[in-house]
Amino acid sequence: MRPELLTGHLDALLGLPPPDAGPVFAVALAGHVAAGLTAIVSGALAATAAKRPGRHPRAGRVYLWALAGVAATATVLAAIRWHHDAHLFAIAMTAAGLGGYGFRARRHPTPGWPVRHAVGMGGSYIALFTGFYVDNGPFLPLWNRLPHLAYWLLPTLVGAPLIRLGIRRFTRGRHPASPAE
Repeated sequence: MRPELLTGHLDALLGLPPPDAGPVFAVALAGHVAAGLTAIVSGALAATAAKRPGRHPRAGRVYLWALAGVAATATVLAAIRWHHDAHLFAIAMTAAGLGGYGFRARRHPTPGWPVRHAVGMGGSYIALFTGFYVDNGPFLPLWNRLPHLAYWLLPTLVGAPLIRLGIRRFTRGRHPASPAE
């Protein structure tokens, strides 16, 4: 498929105006959208799954790979249009860094690792949504009526209490330094 047709399909599919920045940008944008959608779905699956072997770690691995795809494609997009996309690049790197922090907390557990895992992974999910709303909020119904600052703050205002709730539910009845973690 020709890249210019690809951006037209993104516009038709999502109703968002794609920038006309050339074929490399168009291909990177398509990959970015695919990786972002994969991250959103797999992150939701991981977050809502029981925290045990099975769906949670499988969805979490898909989430991390998709998050890596978001970061890689954001790098390409920002390299092409730095003036317009530098802030989105910073958000993508923050999301990837938090995801890596959460992954490392689980892979190298020390006392209290579940809290660090939840904060890292949940924080990366919040950053993912922040990037989406900062870039696309002005074009979304209802969101387009909000002040620009809301695109930056609402994902955290909604997500942080959910992370806290998840941590409280998971650690209820456990001592933070217990070996059962």
